[in-house]
Amino acid sequence: MRTPPNERLTSDIADTPKARNASEPGRTCPERRCILTGETQPRASLLRLAVSPSGLVLPDAQEKAPGRGAWVCSERAAIEAAQGNGKLKAGLSRAFKTGDLEIPEELPQMVEDALTRVVLDRLGLEMRVGHLMLGTQRIAETARAGGVALLCHASDASEDGRKKLDQAWRVGRAMEGSGKRGLILTLDRDALSVALGRDNVVHLALADDAAAARVLKPLVRLMLYMGHDVPAEYRRAEA
Repeated sequence: MRTPPNERLTSDIADTPKARNASEPGRTCPERRCILTGETQPRASLLRLAVSPSGLVLPDAQEKAPGRGAWVCSERAAIEAAQGNGKLKAGLSRAFKTGDLEIPEELPQMVEDALTRVVLDRLGLEMRVGHLMLGTQRIAETARAGGVALLCHASDASEDGRKKLDQAWRVGRAMEGSGKRGLILTLDRDALSVALGRDNVVHLALADDAAAARVLKPLVRLMLYMGHDVPAEYRRAEA
């Protein structure tokens, strides 16, 4: 089922300005309750769903749809299981105070697509303002000079290529022996190349700490959703 092009998301409970501003720098990280587990977790660890006026449940990857929405655990496998056993619909019905909801069968894939789009859009924005570095040689030179804040590799990057850049990064950041490595993305070189309008994008890096933080937030959420292991240091950085 495709989302109607002009279908506007909404829900019955609006966020307060205080809750929305809580994610700004210097403020306490806001928490939300997962409708499936009942556990309270940092908002960055959950996914937001919203419902349209017609009752269609849709992902809100950018967390900008009107209303509070409903928050669920950030793993695709858990959402698929909850959808299969009816717990997802029951939880959403309680959250939105209505049983008249339409949950697309392809919702888990819709969430993945939405999260992926947010990541690619963010990378594109950082590239347009000059914060994103491409090209193995340029990244290696900058990394050795200590100028790389975040290093990432396409999912199909060669192990040898990853290791060389990881080593250059550790040297530049005085982290030799730490085993620290760049993030292996859920996206392959073709997806990155198309999204960024460049040929053969295998590795990418960000020199600016603020830009790295902006990329990490949606990137870690996507990786967690896909069931990828994300080192604790990256989870802390995006929270």
